[in-house]
Amino acid sequence: MQPQELKIVVGLDIGTTKVCAIVGTKNEHGKIDILGMGKAESLGVIRGEVRNIDKTVIAINEAIAKAKESVSKNPNTNIKGIEISSVHVGIAGQHIKSLQHKNSISRTNTEDEISKDDVERLIKDTYNLALPPGDKIIHVLPQEYTVDDEVDVIEPIGMTGIRLSSNFHIITGHIEAIKNIDKSVKRANLTIAGLILEPLSSADAVLAQEELEAGVCLVDIGGGTTDVAIFKNGIIRHTSVIPFGGNVITDDIIDGCQVLRNQAELLKVKFGSALEEQNKENEIVTIPSFKGRSPKEVSIKNLAKVIQSRIEEIFEEVLFQIKSSGLEKKLNAGIVITGGGSQLKHLTMTVELVTGMDTRIGYANEHLGKSHIDEIKSPMYATAVGLVIKGFEGIDMSSEEASEELLDIKEVKEGKSIFKGLLKKYNNWMFSADDMKDF
Repeated sequence: MQPQELKIVVGLDIGTTKVCAIVGTKNEHGKIDILGMGKAESLGVIRGEVRNIDKTVIAINEAIAKAKESVSKNPNTNIKGIEISSVHVGIAGQHIKSLQHKNSISRTNTEDEISKDDVERLIKDTYNLALPPGDKIIHVLPQEYTVDDEVDVIEPIGMTGIRLSSNFHIITGHIEAIKNIDKSVKRANLTIAGLILEPLSSADAVLAQEELEAGVCLVDIGGGTTDVAIFKNGIIRHTSVIPFGGNVITDDIIDGCQVLRNQAELLKVKFGSALEEQNKENEIVTIPSFKGRSPKEVSIKNLAKVIQSRIEEIFEEVLFQIKSSGLEKKLNAGIVITGGGSQLKHLTMTVELVTGMDTRIGYANEHLGKSHIDEIKSPMYATAVGLVIKGFEGIDMSSEEASEELLDIKEVKEGKSIFKGLLKKYNNWMFSADDMKDF
């Protein structure tokens, strides 16, 4: 049994190449301690979309089982067994689209200040936006607000006005793609606690608040797609999905070097470079050839040439997306690359040559506490770590709202000490049905 006082969130990244489950908790310093991790080969996902539910369910079950085993072997805890019933799941794929939309509401009670309920009503109303058949809104993300004639308002709550408006960044996806994720998770006997756009999760894991304010472009190179998310002044401004990822690079190596798929993947991971000029002409790797044939020699420089060509194509599209956002000259923090494809040697050099922007690789180290799993620090797991972070953001928000319901600080002042112990318990526990009997 897991201790009742320990809040646990499970992030489930259903990717093109792997399905990864990460179990995390938040420590006293606000960082995420990774309790366990499990991963499995993903055979039912193509370019970020679940296409074969049965194969995806098998991979989810395997990843969850390994995550449970990893928790029980964690030398930093005394947890010998946990039950995982709900997960925070990432969503990505070519079906993901974004659009900008402005919406507004009129307030009837103009004597009172704008409240949280007013803002929530505006956001809820935006979910009623008419979309093309088959699409569904995943996220409605407010940008700047307008209160009457006051524009560029970041926080409208507490202001006075009749008309409340906002520019929204809206993320949509195909209903069938969303249903396939839901079916896969449910058939694995799990419930979805939250469905989150993967680049938003990755951003939480690898970007600093200073970068979000200064302006930054996050590029998450996955197996099937490359996700782009652009932020400025702490707000998401633009998202897009590029239909190329690490698997396309592997395909290029198969064709360019005349090797088998497993050999191409090994060549990419062990010897792959994104900049041809950084490799010497006489560097050769010898690999087994087809049965009855002599071993094959692969030039590392030629391998880099193949990889560089595809990387340049991907980041030319990234640069196009940056220009389309209108923020090309305003991204002072440059580009941050994460995901499995970010591990190619000399990648940042090539990206800087293509885009002319400062570039770094994004790691989740800043947000991670202790962990017995060294590989969790790899950019490959940034999305899964970010899903755990997003899960705790939701818990924290729910706790704050619950506290406000239990004790209205504006109206009740004398009785605050009476409720102190009750509030502390509410804010630090994950409640089961039995726990709720205490109230």
